[in-house]
Amino acid sequence: MSLSRRKFFALAGASAAGTFMVSPLEALYARKANGKSVFGRGYGPLLPDPNGLLDLPEGFQYRAFSRTGELMDDGTLVPGAHDGMAAFPVPKNYPDLKGRDRKNSVLLVRNHELGTGSTGSRVQGPNPYDPIAKGGTTTLLVDLDDEPQLIKHFTSLSGTIRNCAGGPTPWDSWISCEEDTTRPSATNGVTKLHGYNFEVPSSDTSAVDPVALVAMGRFNHEAVAVDPKTGIVYQTEDRGDSLFYRFIPNVPGKLAEGGILQALRIIDRPGVNTSNALNNPIKFNVGQKFRVDWVTITEPNPTTGDTVRVEGYKLGAAQFIRGEGIYYTKENGKSEFYFCATSGGPVGGGQVWRYTPGQETIELFVESQSKDELDMPDNLVVAPFDDLILCEDGDGDNFLIGITPSGEVYKFARNALQSGEFAGATFSPDGTVLFVNIQSPGITLAIWGPWKKSRRNDDD
Repeated sequence: MSLSRRKFFALAGASAAGTFMVSPLEALYARKANGKSVFGRGYGPLLPDPNGLLDLPEGFQYRAFSRTGELMDDGTLVPGAHDGMAAFPVPKNYPDLKGRDRKNSVLLVRNHELGTGSTGSRVQGPNPYDPIAKGGTTTLLVDLDDEPQLIKHFTSLSGTIRNCAGGPTPWDSWISCEEDTTRPSATNGVTKLHGYNFEVPSSDTSAVDPVALVAMGRFNHEAVAVDPKTGIVYQTEDRGDSLFYRFIPNVPGKLAEGGILQALRIIDRPGVNTSNALNNPIKFNVGQKFRVDWVTITEPNPTTGDTVRVEGYKLGAAQFIRGEGIYYTKENGKSEFYFCATSGGPVGGGQVWRYTPGQETIELFVESQSKDELDMPDNLVVAPFDDLILCEDGDGDNFLIGITPSGEVYKFARNALQSGEFAGATFSPDGTVLFVNIQSPGITLAIWGPWKKSRRNDDD
């Protein structure tokens, strides 16, 4: 096993908020620097699945549900292209529990990365944002008692385009992001502007009335993370000339009431390209801190083009090469945000940046020097036992890859279908079940087993 074709670092699920330590990745690089093997035993060898779906180590089990084409409780069909997802606790008095213990249940809000094509599945809802657009979200209620069991699933957002990633909020909603900026034209049939975020409360029991969060900006959204102390939302943009944004809401927790959109500027290097590409004369060293401030975007909702990043760059904002995953952590009382520039670095293998709001600094935290080490980071979740669980999206076999706090890499699961990427990994709030999607043909999986079993080599 090598680490090539691995896509690290997207959508840290709700269980990661406030708990994640980056030590597994640091330890991985330390092991390589010290000449130690990075490959560990993990939970043991993967056993072939007699059903041909998911190979797992001994002692682990899975259940598959909410497959594309199945009938949901609202009378619509499960859409395809399962993608970003987060798990939420079930609130008191949730009407569909029907006598079940809410502490043994979980709500999942799941993205569907679908566009506007004339064929294929779609998210069907009673009040779509744009009737021709096929993307959106579905919500699932799952009972965790004994073995995970799907209780209900239904459309919760419809009429949007390419809902790829997003992020959970501290108030238990899901921000679903459009990774598309399509405008209406005489030929495409689109009726509204796209390129927005949409909020989906996890506790809603039917489809939301779609509200485009226009003040958060119209651009190629990828992922978001919220500072629970201030309510400020940090946002990434998936483009080769993307910026790193923050949205300061007028009322924390009420994003639809507007606010201010800003882009990060490195004070001593205004308008800098942070790629560290071989042909770029400006270089950033790992661990070197830079002071930052923020430029205000005067037109967060351009109607005639995709120009938010253009305005920000003219004001001196820094460019990052394909911003994708972002997550929040708090260490020793200090808030920090880590985000990925998927194609950054001298070999285009990816970078991870760390922004510290209390100090207003940014630093290059990790950078790939070889695609055998890190290749275009994208999807992960932080396990309650502090491992990173990484979703692969490669050309051959795709695995869920684990990295322990000591830096050992192991294979945790294999997609035996060999037909699509893993996406949307997230742990239940109680940490007992890992949920993940196989994007194509569109299946959600619940995995449980002996999580606390040692994953270390005997010589460590």
